Formats: sequence, C-alpha cells, structure tokens
Amino acid sequence: MSPGKTFSLLSIHVLFVVSAAATAQTTPIEDIGWPRQIVKNGATLIYYQPQVEDWKNYKDIKAEMAFSLTSKSGRQILGVASLEANTLTDKDARTVFIRDLKVNDVRFPSLGQDSVANMSALFKQLVPGNGETISLDRVIADMNRTKSQSNAVTLKTDPPQIFYSTSPAIILTVEGDSALLAPVGKLKLKYIVNTNWDVFFDQTGKDYYLLAKNVWLKSKSYKGPWTKTTSLPAELGKLPAGQNFDEVKKMIPAPANTTSPEVYFSNKPAELILLKGSPIYTKITGTNLLYAANTESDLFLDNKTKQYYVLFSGRWFRSSAFGGPWQFTSNELPADFSKIPENSAKAHVLASVPGTVQSSDAVLLAQVPTTAIVNKKDVEAKVKVVYSGDPQFKAIDSTQLQYAVNTQSKVVKDGAEYYLCDNAVWFRSANPNGPWKVADSIPKEIYSIPPSSPVYNITYVTQTNPTETTVESSYTSGYLGMFIFGTAFGACIAYGTGWYYPPYMWWGPGMYYPFYNPWPCAWGAGAVYNPWTGGWAAGRAYYGPYGYARSAAGYNPATGRYGHAATVQGWYNGRTAAGGYNPWTGNYAGTRQGHSPYAQWGTSVAGRGDQWVRTGHVTTGAGTAFGFNTSGGASGVVGPNGTKVVNGKNGTFAGHDGNIYRRDDNGDWSKYQNGNWQQRIGGDGGTRQQLNQSFQSRERGQIQTQRFQNFHRGSGGGGGFRGGRRR
Repeated sequence: MSPGKTFSLLSIHVLFVVSAAATAQTTPIEDIGWPRQIVKNGATLIYYQPQVEDWKNYKDIKAEMAFSLTSKSGRQILGVASLEANTLTDKDARTVFIRDLKVNDVRFPSLGQDSVANMSALFKQLVPGNGETISLDRVIADMNRTKSQSNAVTLKTDPPQIFYSTSPAIILTVEGDSALLAPVGKLKLKYIVNTNWDVFFDQTGKDYYLLAKNVWLKSKSYKGPWTKTTSLPAELGKLPAGQNFDEVKKMIPAPANTTSPEVYFSNKPAELILLKGSPIYTKITGTNLLYAANTESDLFLDNKTKQYYVLFSGRWFRSSAFGGPWQFTSNELPADFSKIPENSAKAHVLASVPGTVQSSDAVLLAQVPTTAIVNKKDVEAKVKVVYSGDPQFKAIDSTQLQYAVNTQSKVVKDGAEYYLCDNAVWFRSANPNGPWKVADSIPKEIYSIPPSSPVYNITYVTQTNPTETTVESSYTSGYLGMFIFGTAFGACIAYGTGWYYPPYMWWGPGMYYPFYNPWPCAWGAGAVYNPWTGGWAAGRAYYGPYGYARSAAGYNPATGRYGHAATVQGWYNGRTAAGGYNPWTGNYAGTRQGHSPYAQWGTSVAGRGDQWVRTGHVTTGAGTAFGFNTSGGASGVVGPNGTKVVNGKNGTFAGHDGNIYRRDDNGDWSKYQNGNWQQRIGGDGGTRQQLNQSFQSRERGQIQTQRFQNFHRGSGGGGGFRGGRRR
C-alpha cells in the first residue's frame, strides 16, 4: 500500500459570476470526455472515468479510478487508485470541480512489490495537480447505484383550483378579499396592484378595464363578467410613459380584430388546463396511457381506468372528469407512467414519477450545493434593505423567530439580532436597518423554520469556513423554490411548498402608493421541471404577464414603483418576460434557468485565507476552458488541464476486488492479470454484478451528459422548456 499523499490542488473557489460582456462571449465549461491522457517528462498516464463510491453531503467525494501508466522506458502497467477529494459544483454548467485531491492508495495487480513504490510515485507525479472537472450527470449516475441521501420535507399536496377550457381563456387573479387600487398620477384612473393582469378602474364611468394580451375587456366588477370593448376612457390614453405602462400604451387605441377570451376569476393563484378545442389524444407506446397533444398542460388519460391525470408543479392530480374534483395522486400513479419511453414527447414528466431513475436524478441534483467564496468587504458595501415605513415583523410558527413583512428582503429577527439572507449570502446586524455584516455563523433555530412560513427557502442557505476576509456560502435547490417530498414509492421534487402565503398589503399614513408584497406560490405559474437544467420553466400566456413574477409585480419601496413584466404573446404558448424571475430569491435569471443568485453580486473575486482566485471563462482552440491565476503565482486552464481526451472506449473499470476489468462490445468482461487481458469465465458473480452496474451507470452518465450539452448548445442554456417541443 502506498502512503497517502495530498496534492496541493488549486482550490477553485468559484463565485459563479462574470461581467455582462464576458457572459455574452462565453459558454460554460463542459466535461471534455473520458478517458483522458496526460504526458509529462516522457511518461504517459491514461486515466478512466472515476467510479464514485460516496459523495458525502455532496461535497466530499470518494472514488476508485482505473488507469494505464507508461514510464519513460516504455513499460506499461495498469493500476487502480483510491481517491478522495473536495468538490465544488457549477450546476448551471452541470460540472463538478475537483479540489484538494488525496490519493489514499495505488494498486498494481500485476506488478511485483519491488516496483510498486516507484510506479506509485510516478502516478502521483502525473495525476493532474491543478484540478479536474467531471460532468455532474456522470457523478449522479454513479450515485444512483450507491446509497443516496434524501432530505424530504412535508409539503402541502392539496390541489389548487383547476379551471378547464377548450377555447381561449385566462385566469384573472386578484389576491385577497378586495382589490388594492393605486393611483396613476393625477389621472382619474386607478389600477389594481394585487393582480396578474393589467386591470384599471375608471373613476368617472365606474368601470373596470382589463387588458388580456391584445384584447380590452370591460366590467362593472373586477370579478366579472367581462365583455369585449373597443371604447376606452380618455384617461387611459394619458398613461405616463415609462414606469409600468409602456406595453399597455401599445394597445391604445384598442385593436379591433381580436379574439375575446373566457375570464376565470380566483382570489388566489390557480391553474388552468387550456386545450385548442376538444382533446386530441396521442398514445404512448407500450402503455395504456394517452396524452392530450393540443395543450401545454401535462394531461393524460389512463385508457384502462378512464381516469384523467394532470401534473402541476411536480404534483400529480387525478379526476374522472375535466371539471374535477381533482385529488392528489402522486402516491398512487399507475405503473404505466414509469414506462413512458425516454424519447417520448412527454418524457420530461418522468422526473416527477416516483421510483424512476429520472426522479432519482432530480432528487440528487436538488441536494447538490452551489458554493461560493464571498468577499465580506465587497458584499457588505452592496447590501441594502428598504422597508415601507418602520420595520414590521411577524412571528414564525413553532419558533421564537420573527420575519419582516414590509420589505422585499428576507430579514429574520432572533432576539436582539437580525439576520438577512440576500442572494444566498447571510448577513447579521443589531439593527433591522443595518449596517449589515457578513455572518460567520447562523443560529440553529433558523433551520427549523417550517415550510408553512413564506421565508422557509432561506433554510437552504448555509455559511461555513469563515476567515477575516471571506466566508464560504452554499445553497441547494430549496432556496430556488424546488423541494423534495416523499411518496410511497420514493422521493420526488416539486415546485413550491404548496402552502398559500397571503400577500402583505399596507397603506400607511402619508403613503402615496400602497405597499404590496406577494410571496411565492406553488400555483399560478404552470411550472414545469427541466431535467437538463435541474430548474423550473414557468409562465404561460393565460397566467398573465405578472402571474409568475408575483414579487416582481409587487411594490418596491426603494424605487416607489411596481415592477411589471412585458406582455405575453399567444393564447396557447409563449412566456412572460417575468419567466426568468425567481420569486423565491427576488432575482432575474435572464434566459438561464437555475441561474446562480451569486451572479447578482457582480464580482468574480473569490478567496480563502491568503489564497485568492480570480476566475474568468476563456475559449481555446480545444473548446471552452476555465482560466485562473492565484496569489501564489500559479496559473493555468482547467478544462484541457494539460490533458486531452483519448480516442477509444471509456470501458476500463476498477473492480471492488482490487483488480482491473474491461468490457467488450458483446458484454463480456476481461480481467487484467500478469500483464495480459484474460477472458473471464464463470465465477465471481458479485464482481460481475458490480461491474455491470458500473457499466450501466457510466453509459447513463455519458448519455445524460451529451443530452445536456446538446440542449445547452441548442437553447443558449435556458429559455422555455416543454419536453423539447415548445419554446
């Protein structure tokens, strides 16, 4: 056994941020493939994809790696290395960065003991010492055959109000018991703040006017009924330029040749199944399932039981009729759902079918942290909390904590201390107004905040390893609104907690505008899981331009304005401009689903101790790479990393018995013994089973990696996702 040796790898502490100019010119790093080769001082190391044995807390990884080592003299020998390392994950790029690599053991099954020490030393000299990358999908595929970690929480599974229509329709949501009317300058006109559409009240005629896409509708009550109109009050033509109304002004005067939609009213976020006419069904091969092809909803019919199934925000609901009643049924899905082919137009729903490999992938991905090294001084200079009036707090159930209600920031009061979670970084202060300092530690009670609280998502942000100048901050997908819940057949992921958090509305003395702060909700967005990004695409035309935005449509006391998105296009498709907005974090993601909140800090400087790393993406002739330089004078490119992909099959494996095996095209295994490959004949059933599992995991990881890279190249890394068919 070789003595353990720790390589001083470059600690790739990445604050996943680049400037706007750099972002426009670069693409994220990709897994360059396996096996890889590195040549140094006349010696050659070819190393195969590591086989992950454990990934503790999705940070500390243990793996076995088969390799071929050729010395300067030309002697070739095969070996197996036992490795462990720390990892950082860039989930946007679907890449795991290896750092602080430690070689615990190097074994050469066919080498005499007198030569082991020299060849072990040579291996350690050649194995990359400045960091390696591996596709996150490859690691997840290996994790599916090992023990997985699942932190399921109790989510609400009550169905939302579900409307159904076969002709153009919208959902008009005015949250709460009444409409919150805000003035429009000095005009005799007001507009409803707590809604997902542009709704105005004409104080002269006492009528409401609703702009639904390019159609104006009129009613005496905001609850309807609504009728189409082309006659608009003169005050609408006087709407101020800029601010919130530019898109509205484009529809004045009212267009004549338009289609009037049905308007469904709800006082809380709801869902809509909208079909182009009567259902048109397509059979799913090998099952009794049919899916409705003329809707954006994931709507299925079990032809055997004549039951309808619909998927909203990762939760399945069942009914015998489109009009309901609907009931939660993720625990009782017919087995045929797990048989949906991976090339089906509805394959994306597999991530929400308990017990499938796809759902396991999604659950694992949701638990992988995104980590950054935060420069304390830098972020402290940028953080700011603005309240509407004096800070007001409300108790958090089952805790001694309170949370601020009259701000769009997430501030928690713990005794005499205040904690702020802003863009996945924790701050503390003795005053709710600051000044704010980066927190070195977080009170344990904060992590007991229940899902019934609107600030529950902050429990998915941690802060560790503080120094005088930096701290390591991490978040998992719960911070972005994606949560894990348990079913009878395994864990699944869902968007939103399922709890409804009523918006906070307040119109204090002397306030020209009312304060309106809606909280995130599981419903009213048409959220669909995208397996290629691990995030949620949300927003459809019939939910309105402010349906998914919610907090983005709220009043911002810092600007004195309400944030509105651009109007949508089309009744049956399209996304709102707010589709890139994440109401859980308060950030816009542009076209990148799952975009890192750390990007909002606008800096790419990261550090730990006296080491600092300034990162930036560069493109080389070999493709995208990852450039770096350090305070110690080291520099290089992680990506090629001095390596190249070797032409040939990634078919050599380390066996649990310490030997080396390879698989041929017929599925037969050979064992490396006495310097030669010997065909395995019978016996060692446990080893063969382990090797077959390793092979299947590697194949799946390769397929998933390629699919993600193809998706990323084809879509620019984001945009709307609907089973690869709709944008």
